[in-house]
Amino acid sequence: MSRIGIIGSAGRMGNALQAAVAAAGHDFAGGIDKGGDPKALAQAADVLVDFSAPAALEFNLDAAIHAGIPIVVGTTGLEERHHWLIDAAAVSIPVLQTGNTSLGVTLLAHLVREAASRLGDDWDIEIVETHHRMKVDAPSGTALLLGEAAAKGRGVALADEAVRGRDGITGARQAGTIGFAALRGGSVAGDHSVHFLADNERLTFSHLAENRAIFAKGAIRAAEWMLGQKPGRYTMPEVLGL
Repeated sequence: MSRIGIIGSAGRMGNALQAAVAAAGHDFAGGIDKGGDPKALAQAADVLVDFSAPAALEFNLDAAIHAGIPIVVGTTGLEERHHWLIDAAAVSIPVLQTGNTSLGVTLLAHLVREAASRLGDDWDIEIVETHHRMKVDAPSGTALLLGEAAAKGRGVALADEAVRGRDGITGARQAGTIGFAALRGGSVAGDHSVHFLADNERLTFSHLAENRAIFAKGAIRAAEWMLGQKPGRYTMPEVLGL
């Protein structure tokens, strides 16, 4: 039994995380939201799970470092500077950062990377994601995670090959690019499809999230795994042994 602290505990995801902590038989060490004190929470916990906002990441990492405990970062919308902060924190403590804590999505990313590494550039890659109307970032963290998996499979940098939000006269599709499309509406928890398209055939990998509980369950699984790890930066595939 471990004490798990939740940063971003008041929202829908926070409620799902609290339920997942109880279902896994752990102690809820407490939760904070905007204006809360992450250092006080870290002192009461064995591990932190952060689903808050990018602007709070530096303070949350500092709190985990000060307490000497691991942290699972599931916050999306991170920029390059946030990843620098994570790399710096990982020198002192175990940090797991991911765009999606679902175990199913973790396996999906593994399959996408494998497919991309085996299919040639004559197979176009397009990623389509759908989320609820209240989501503020696009493409989703999960879509970017899948794009990174495809890019790694091809041995390229996603930043060099990504194409987002086509509009107007865009010209013919360039070989080797990885396209993104984002749909927003209703109460969709998160649907993602990765399409591999060649002449006369198509291959599609999809994951449909029916409830936020799957993300909470995966996050707690990750938090359990992080306990006892050495300082460093970790990923969800390592949790599954991929």
